[in-house]
Amino acid sequence: MNLSCPVCGEVDDLAGIRDGDRITVTCGVCAGSWERDPSPRCGVCDGDDVQGVPLAIVEKGRGTQLSVVGTRTVHLCSVCDADALDRYHRNRPNPLMPDELPTTGPGT
Repeated sequence: MNLSCPVCGEVDDLAGIRDGDRITVTCGVCAGSWERDPSPRCGVCDGDDVQGVPLAIVEKGRGTQLSVVGTRTVHLCSVCDADALDRYHRNRPNPLMPDELPTTGPGT
């Protein structure tokens, strides 16, 4: 998520304080303050119809073997990420596999 001060455009010197479902953000440059809804949104279309799904964390093991070593939650848009969501729902309860997998090394 890209976050910037709506007053001066600052992106680095920002501090947030959570209060229930809201976050109050204050800019360290101009002292501007605003509320931010922490609900996930699509980074492409800014839509709020997103689903949290587990994405596999994959590492290269021995030889050409790949291992799932964990998962992390990613939020996918029902419009912009429809293909990935479809793959996830077809293979549930398995986590969604990343688009790019670790390579086995040079020349392979």
